[in-house]
Amino acid sequence: MSALQGLRVLVVENDEMNAMLLELQLAQAGATVAGPAATVEAALQQVDARAMDLAVLDYRLGGGQTSEAVAARLNTLGIPFVVATGQVTGGLPAAFERGVLLTKPYLAEDLVRSLRQAQEIAAAQ
Repeated sequence: MSALQGLRVLVVENDEMNAMLLELQLAQAGATVAGPAATVEAALQQVDARAMDLAVLDYRLGGGQTSEAVAARLNTLGIPFVVATGQVTGGLPAAFERGVLLTKPYLAEDLVRSLRQAQEIAAAQ
């Protein structure tokens, strides 16, 4: 059985190549991918539909946006997430504190491990 079998994972990523790679990694791990959402608005629509078990958020999106509002909504709904970024760890806003930090670039194994860790943290709360 694949590591993420049966889980629906929202991808919030504005870079098309990164989004495609992420979708491939998640599909190979058995997940069903929601998105990708390239904007905060599109991501919030997906979150509000509550059609996911987990999420992977790119910190910086296009047009000067960040995924902070998405992280805040996920926190409110209790949906675990991973924030994938090249950003310095200490520089992320408080909305990301419940998420698991995954520093770019990363391997597929790191992604799966981080998503599992996010699930464990959410289950313990």
